Amino acid sequence: MKPSVRVGRFFDELEGRRGGPALIFEGKSYSFGDLDDLSRRYAGGLAAMGIQPGDRIAVLTDPCPEAVIALLGHYRLGALHVPVNTRYRAAEIAHILRDSGARAILTQAGSAADDEAARLPQTEPPRHRIVIDPSGASPPSGDVRFDRLLEWEPLRGARPRDADTAMLIYTSGTTGPSKGVALSFQAIFDNTLAVTNLWRFSSDDRVAIALPLFHVHGLCLGVHGALLHGSTMLLYEKFDARRIVECFARDGATVFQGVPTMYVRLLEELARSPEAGSMLSGGRLFTAGSAALSAEDFATFEAATGHRILERYGMSETLFTFSNLYEDRRPGTVGIPVPGCDARVVDDGGREAGEGEPGELLVRSNGMMTGYWNRAAETSASFRGGWFATGDVVRRGPDSFLTVVGRKSIDFIKSGGFKISSREIEDVLLRHEAVKEVAVIGVPDRVWGERVVAAVVLNPGARAASEAEVLRDLSAFCSRFLADYKRPREVRLCEELPRNAMGKVQKHEIRKSIG
Repeated sequence: MKPSVRVGRFFDELEGRRGGPALIFEGKSYSFGDLDDLSRRYAGGLAAMGIQPGDRIAVLTDPCPEAVIALLGHYRLGALHVPVNTRYRAAEIAHILRDSGARAILTQAGSAADDEAARLPQTEPPRHRIVIDPSGASPPSGDVRFDRLLEWEPLRGARPRDADTAMLIYTSGTTGPSKGVALSFQAIFDNTLAVTNLWRFSSDDRVAIALPLFHVHGLCLGVHGALLHGSTMLLYEKFDARRIVECFARDGATVFQGVPTMYVRLLEELARSPEAGSMLSGGRLFTAGSAALSAEDFATFEAATGHRILERYGMSETLFTFSNLYEDRRPGTVGIPVPGCDARVVDDGGREAGEGEPGELLVRSNGMMTGYWNRAAETSASFRGGWFATGDVVRRGPDSFLTVVGRKSIDFIKSGGFKISSREIEDVLLRHEAVKEVAVIGVPDRVWGERVVAAVVLNPGARAASEAEVLRDLSAFCSRFLADYKRPREVRLCEELPRNAMGKVQKHEIRKSIG
């Protein structure tokens, strides 16, 4: 059998370093040896429960040491790690559990996400429920406490193969129900190494991670990047600008990875606390992704800290395909292809777009997904002659540096680093008895990138109300079905929606009227 080079290197980092600090969370430190031992025990506990290689385990937790231990334990056993957005509501969670066929779900006692998971329909198939609860309280009947699984004998045996599926990352459902993106060990390790080598990661780095671990940004570039290089993870349950500033001054952080919304909050902290600039200046690297960073914020951060933020580009299906260079960071661009990746920019006719001309981005990547889970037809439809069609419109500039200018479809919204489907929100709003018609769009917003706006036509019998009243009512209604970041932040009441001669709603006209 061909040796598992990627899997081997990954586990060699855990087994070879042993005493070095791998993860620090709320003052508690875990060595590489701790993570190795605990993940082996956790995997042994799963095996005793009947979980087998190839089974899927849904993970509905905020960033915490247990989430990292579970990831490594799933890898040890050969079970597929299925992270779930902790802001999802019960219906969204239920879809992922059904689609993945998860045999178990890992949650945190007392969390909002756990409350949503508890609301799952009784018709859901039975599955093991593992609960993280530091209080030590007895879980409900049938549940298993996470720490009890750590009491089992460590799992021994063969490592998974490079070609095996490591995880399923679920898309945001921008083209219908969310799909599971199957990523192999080879794709994750090859791509993560390609990017973090560019960024000069080393065992001397201390990486501040305040990103969620249900997305490839924090999970791959953050957790896997640190583990592959023997760096120390400074893990935070949630992002807090002041704590991030302090971790550079107090805890010796060298790297921070964030989304543009986080940098807006950091700039607000810099404006409040002039000393924060010198505290951040001691870092080595600041990166941004998942949405476009404004050139103004880039310049302001550089002036305050001396650091030029390094932007990159990626998506779940391809992982990270573009990055600015360590030595050459150009504001407003996402850089050039990462080693092992390639790109085309094509016009509507499929011809190569010239320099400066907008076109759709097609990519090939060393981080390419194996496919959408159990969706062969949709997997095939997402490729054009071996190239993955991203749906993003870009321009190629001097030296092949790429600038993202928007989405090919107006039905995609990017807010706070999340991709959002306007159709999903529209489908929920149309269930409201007062709504006759609705069109949801994203409009530019400095903090969030785009904010969600709903243009609404009320039913004739609906009570006349102000836009603010309608917004409160519809937002409360959406909270029963959708994650909070998907709810409309603004409502515009209309007599009718603009349509073309074929009756199609012209969302660009709505956006133009809002400005």
